[in-house]
Amino acid sequence: MAVAIRLRREGALNRPYFKVVVADTRSPRDGKFIEIVGTYDPKKAGQNSTLKLDRIEHWIGKGAQPSDTVRSLIKKTKNPEAAAKKAAAVAAKKAAPAPKPEPVEAEPVAAPASAVATEPAATPAPTTPEPPPPAEPSEALPPSES
Repeated sequence: MAVAIRLRREGALNRPYFKVVVADTRSPRDGKFIEIVGTYDPKKAGQNSTLKLDRIEHWIGKGAQPSDTVRSLIKKTKNPEAAAKKAAAVAAKKAAPAPKPEPVEAEPVAAPASAVATEPAATPAPTTPEPPPPAEPSEALPPSES
């Protein structure tokens, strides 16, 4: 029997609340489970999960595979200082307004008066595109019969 440590959804509509359970992988998400090993409230700020780490380690030792979300919850519970530091960095990044680039005004560049008086204005020569070379008849095609 393959065993997984995963989330079981509880709570009302638009107010999710999860229980961390040990369950057979074949059972449905909210179906039969073996043991409840914690809770997780995603709407709550800060420390939003409670886990029985000793029971989770017991089940992992027996071969249970935690889901990705449960794995991250275990990591946060084992090292709350690092998780708090990361959450503070994310909150600071969200709170900081995005810097807006200042519009750069193009100022006309004035040439020195002496340079303007001595140099005549150069006009660009008109360019005409070269006609394509004449197409040579292809030798690979046989002459057409009329």
